[in-house]
Amino acid sequence: MIEVICGKEAYIYNAYHMVKAFYPAQEVVPRVEGKASNYVTVKLEDGTVTEDGAPALYRALCERTGRELAWGMLTGVRPTKLAMAKLEKGVGEEAFVSWFRDNYFVSGEKARLAWKIAKKEKALLDRLDKEDGYSLYVGIPFCPTVCTYCSFSSGALADWAGKVEDYLLALLKELRAVAEMSADKKLNTIYIGGGTPTTLEAAQLERLLSCIDENFDREHVLEYTVEAGRPDSITKEKLGVMKRHNVTRISVNPQSMQQKTLDAIGRKHTVEDVYEAYRLARAAGFENINMDLIAGLPGESLADMEHTLAQIRALAPDSLTVHSLAIKRAAKMGQEKYGGVCEDIGGMILAAAKAAEDMGMEPYYMYRQKNIAGNFENVGYAKVDKAGIYNILIMEEKQSIVAAGAGASTKIVLKEPILSPSDPKKKATLMRLENVKAIDAYIVRVDEMIERKGEWLWR
Repeated sequence: MIEVICGKEAYIYNAYHMVKAFYPAQEVVPRVEGKASNYVTVKLEDGTVTEDGAPALYRALCERTGRELAWGMLTGVRPTKLAMAKLEKGVGEEAFVSWFRDNYFVSGEKARLAWKIAKKEKALLDRLDKEDGYSLYVGIPFCPTVCTYCSFSSGALADWAGKVEDYLLALLKELRAVAEMSADKKLNTIYIGGGTPTTLEAAQLERLLSCIDENFDREHVLEYTVEAGRPDSITKEKLGVMKRHNVTRISVNPQSMQQKTLDAIGRKHTVEDVYEAYRLARAAGFENINMDLIAGLPGESLADMEHTLAQIRALAPDSLTVHSLAIKRAAKMGQEKYGGVCEDIGGMILAAAKAAEDMGMEPYYMYRQKNIAGNFENVGYAKVDKAGIYNILIMEEKQSIVAAGAGASTKIVLKEPILSPSDPKKKATLMRLENVKAIDAYIVRVDEMIERKGEWLWR
């Protein structure tokens, strides 16, 4: 066990995650102790490190472990926000790279990646109406099974089969209310995620998409995504429903093309199922298909990742999102205290980047997560005109996102800052409205979710 002791409450978060990045397999216990000071003490099994401030602590840990982190002492999950802020102020690439390295010890490679992606993101986000526009998120919190790495507020379909219809009725009620509240706004993107939206039966999916068609003006919609996701939930009939309702972008997400891995993480489908779902989607006429992979899954080697990437290249999707495994406490893998961080994850990330380049894709969005393996990042790659605008938006928060469903988080970009509800000394430019996560609670309390939106939306 490693103890992290800070003199200030404000330092706990960064200190904990910095130490965790250097010692991912160790249990790290943080606490505030003593007088309010800048000093941070880290009690290791083989000694103690005490330093004044984060930069000094980072350098000391580098010296002690004999390695540097690709993202330096940066613990935030959105490094491109820093690049975007500099870009919007007219700072050039070389000045940004120098600033990022000097202030956060980020490697030159990652600094340039952040800059390149920020430029791509800005060009795509400039297509949105940031004054009168908004985006819509619709959450379906059911999956065929729950993957061992997953920490989302979703449940296995078998456990909730008797509640799916009640959930859909509540969701449609919330969507109709959102549409009424937003009648004078311009809808720019729609994203149906989860969970796995295609766990709904074809008739239920038809009702959901029909509700959106009937209540929302699609004139200004630039992108309409359904994260179909699990190949064992995708059928020809469901793809036909989505195509009829003019969905423009879908996902078929294998995470790995190694059967041993799919079995180990609880996916309950075969590699052949991925091929069949992808073939059906192309046959249905979808011209923008995304696929997700996870680098660092248990038991996988660099050779396994290269084999997976060879199969993805053969399928030739339009975009590819590569995640570094992030183990959350709420996930089964986290509860079992999985500590096997893959030593080849850096090589996996590089191999994925090369495979994406070979398929004619460029990186267009990026984010990081807490407890991410190897202190790396998640990157989305896409061919020309195939990037997912909503994926960028959820990270950069340049336009309001109105979210419906259990666990859905509405983000309202405020035109005028207000005093922060959590800290009256600060001003907030973003208001978050969180729907209850529990599926059964959402069904019962949907009117409360609607009322809260009515109090804040577009005020």
